[in-house]
Amino acid sequence: MRYRAIQEHDRRYPIRLMCRALAVSAAGYYAWRSRPESARSVSAQTVLSAIRVIHRESRETYGSPSIWDALLKQGHRIGEHRVARLMRQDGIRAKTVKKWRATTQSQHRFPVAANTLNRQFTVESPNRVWAGDLTYVWTTEGWLYLAVILDLYSRLVVGWAMDHRLTVELAEQALTMALVNRNPQAGLLHHSDRGSQYAATRYQRLLGEHGITPSMSRTGNCWDNACVESFFGTLKRELVYHRRYETREAARQDIFEYIEVFYNRRRRHSTLGYDSPAEFEARTAVA
Repeated sequence: MRYRAIQEHDRRYPIRLMCRALAVSAAGYYAWRSRPESARSVSAQTVLSAIRVIHRESRETYGSPSIWDALLKQGHRIGEHRVARLMRQDGIRAKTVKKWRATTQSQHRFPVAANTLNRQFTVESPNRVWAGDLTYVWTTEGWLYLAVILDLYSRLVVGWAMDHRLTVELAEQALTMALVNRNPQAGLLHHSDRGSQYAATRYQRLLGEHGITPSMSRTGNCWDNACVESFFGTLKRELVYHRRYETREAARQDIFEYIEVFYNRRRRHSTLGYDSPAEFEARTAVA
């Protein structure tokens, strides 16, 4: 609308000049501006304010589907397309993805387990399938390596560890945390890539001591462990690529807060009906 365009730029250009350029009368513009806002306009501003809050609290990670779901849960009656339009008009968008490289060290002599999981990522209950992997974060002190264990039922990070070296001990620490946190029964399937940290005798012994069956991806196939790859991509897109860590300790604290405070308990997942992993597990435990 021409009147609204004039209003949006009235601090940059003379109003009468804009009226002439847009072929409207100055009197008509001032009359329009003095009218009370329509109910729809007021509603749009209310919703837009809520969108801005949700987007900010999501660390600028939510796109229109997640924000729309959050609005519905707050009691707003609005369509998804209108949410997308308001976000587009206000310049609100989710953070974009950057590429990253793998850390798999598959040149070793340890035995390799079969790919039992075979990309069956939909799991019916907790502590049936876990998936582990490793990644890295750059700091000015050097690399910080991160190992995680995800429960594929809810995508909850049930175990994690960080260190300045990429070792089997790092992977063991994440697995040990998961075992303490979840205390799974025997029969759990543990999937990973075929890197030396996971194929190592001591790691496989730890799995065996708890009745856990190993499964490993095929050579050079990141899609076989897509859920953890996706988590790492999300972590880097939403957090790491927007930081400059002076120390490994600063990175540790930031990643800890992201995993335990934001990702596990607050971040919405479309595959979980827009619940966070913790909310999904709590809701399905009651159902």
